[in-house]
Amino acid sequence: MAALLETYEQQYAVLTADITSKIGRIPNLTGSDRKDATFNTERQIEEAKELLEQMELEIREIDSSSRPKFSNRLDSYKAELKRLATELKSKSSTYHDGLSEDNGSLFGDAGGAGFQEEQRQRLLDNSEKIERTGRHLQAGYRVALETEEIGSSVLRDLHSQRETIQRTRNRLRETDAELGRSSRILNSMIARSIQHRVILFVVGVAITGAIIFAVYLSASK
Repeated sequence: MAALLETYEQQYAVLTADITSKIGRIPNLTGSDRKDATFNTERQIEEAKELLEQMELEIREIDSSSRPKFSNRLDSYKAELKRLATELKSKSSTYHDGLSEDNGSLFGDAGGAGFQEEQRQRLLDNSEKIERTGRHLQAGYRVALETEEIGSSVLRDLHSQRETIQRTRNRLRETDAELGRSSRILNSMIARSIQHRVILFVVGVAITGAIIFAVYLSASK
């Protein structure tokens, strides 16, 4: 999300720089050149508005810790774009007044031609909007692919770590089983050693008793 927002910000910076440049040239233009420059700048301002709307939608999806930073940037962008629109309106007001008079003359003399021109302009505007939307979708698709790739990499790492933990757990179980068997063998050896000592003690006592009894019999005779 943050990467896509940075891309939008770069596009907005390039777009507003071009808008500012065209607004500065409009007062020096006349006739059709001024008309074309004004229309193109107005379309670019609309494109910038749509770009800010896309940014606003993306900001709603990011985590709350980063949201205030981007929200403040968006507010400054909106204020800047509003200022550019006001400046364009101010510098092209003379053109629009003349355009209104020309339109009245055109509709009075050739209303059909003016209607066709208006329809053509609307089609051009719609085509540009569709193209911009396509670019935004492509940018979103690229980000989605990058996110999917990162997610796949993370899943592979997690799977590898899970296998490593499973192998370690199995080794610990085997080691625990070996320790259990060793403990049982050691206990068995200790028990046998004690048993042998008891037997030796009993045998020793028996031999000693036999010797004492033999000495007693000999002394009695």
